[in-house]
Amino acid sequence: MATLSSSTGLKEQLRARFAGKTLNDVPTPSVVLDLAKLEVNCERMLEATERLGLLWRAHIKSHKTTELTRLQVGDTLTTPVSLIVSTLTEAENILPLLQEYQSRGRPVNILYSFPLFPTAAPRLAALTSALGPNSLSVMIDHPSQLTDPLATIASTSTTPGTGTHPAPQVFLKIDTSYGRAGVRPNTPACDALVDAALAAEQRGLCTLHGVYSHAGHSYAARQDGAQAEDDVWGYLAAEFRGLAEVARLIERKRGNNKKKGLVLSVGATPTATVVQQRGFVVDGALEEGSGGGEEQEAGRLVRELMAEGFQVEVHAGVYPTLDMQQLATHARDSSLMTADDIAISVVAEVASVYPGRGANGTTEALINAGTLALGREPVADKGKVPGQDYPGWGFLMPWGLDNPVPGPDFPRVHDGWQVGRISQEHGILTWQGKKEDEVPLQYGQRVRVWPNHSCISGAGFDWYLIVDSRNKGREDEVVDVWPRWRGW
Repeated sequence: MATLSSSTGLKEQLRARFAGKTLNDVPTPSVVLDLAKLEVNCERMLEATERLGLLWRAHIKSHKTTELTRLQVGDTLTTPVSLIVSTLTEAENILPLLQEYQSRGRPVNILYSFPLFPTAAPRLAALTSALGPNSLSVMIDHPSQLTDPLATIASTSTTPGTGTHPAPQVFLKIDTSYGRAGVRPNTPACDALVDAALAAEQRGLCTLHGVYSHAGHSYAARQDGAQAEDDVWGYLAAEFRGLAEVARLIERKRGNNKKKGLVLSVGATPTATVVQQRGFVVDGALEEGSGGGEEQEAGRLVRELMAEGFQVEVHAGVYPTLDMQQLATHARDSSLMTADDIAISVVAEVASVYPGRGANGTTEALINAGTLALGREPVADKGKVPGQDYPGWGFLMPWGLDNPVPGPDFPRVHDGWQVGRISQEHGILTWQGKKEDEVPLQYGQRVRVWPNHSCISGAGFDWYLIVDSRNKGREDEVVDVWPRWRGW
């Protein structure tokens, strides 16, 4: 097999190798994206935020490609382009696209979402120098981050043609119960962070641009949760309450030096995409939907914050591809999200079959996709009966076999073939359901697996194979190849 170079011609080499082939001709395992589904998922998000008057910031760490970034921000739009990255490599690789958008007159801003650490500063300064003022935002959750690292960025980045040093924008990371990073509202640590950020702003080291929450724990939301906070609206309302408290504290401490338009950025795919479901604008005023208490509260908080002069931003990253984890949340109704909206799959081969080895005499089968191809992140068991919910590592698509599709009762009801066990390269398919209903599998058969978490599944591959299910009769034909960025 020819060795692919790492030059800018990689995409062309990959297209020459794969374009026009079908998924029955490509190596396994391979990761596949359906362009038709990606476009719909991205358009829904852009439409909802525009309709509601919300700012939109697209996270690109899930896919790490230029092509999907274009879909997330609307390639032909004229609106500002706001992105989030989790690694410096993502920021450096998306730089040419941002410069392209600047040449078209679109303002750009990229948020490095990992709390600022010293060795990141020189690379972030280079990014700012390439893009100019107001192009870089950094995440801060400890006063120490506001000294040397921030000063390095502010002093070493240079605006082309002017020699001035553009200061980065700062988001304060607020922990609204996720427990991963950030400070909790109404704590001494939060007060100290706000004071330090305002002091850094006065010294010209930064602009305090906003407060930011990531509700990663909303991945465990369930429509029929045993407790109210398990519902996605509860997570969203909690984000707004936490950020509102800190934003109002900042404005009080600023006093006569108030600056208009502090940004409150909320999200994760469940809490961001839920706005597609209910929110709408009437006569320029955001109204809450017709749902329950937490939904009403989320709508009320948004209207209240906008009336106070704050800007509300939503952010998300997994929503273009979706996955089994997102399907389990039921954050939106079936008009907006079903299993058919999942745009990512992993093509694998049945390498062996083991009749009678499974539970109740069912068959098990071996596929050549394990931890490295699918990830090792389960869908959280939030069912009222422990152990009843879907415990697998991926679910077979009904592609070439009549496998049941997860429906509105998923993850509690999960009949069909799933990846029941995994090791590094091995995936064991297990049948969930009655033995007499078992769908036969054959040695050498190709299957496609919907993974639990698309971010982790994609990380094991160097590129995505792109198909387009709108091409009737050619739904499995590779129409493009998108290289992924690797590294930190």
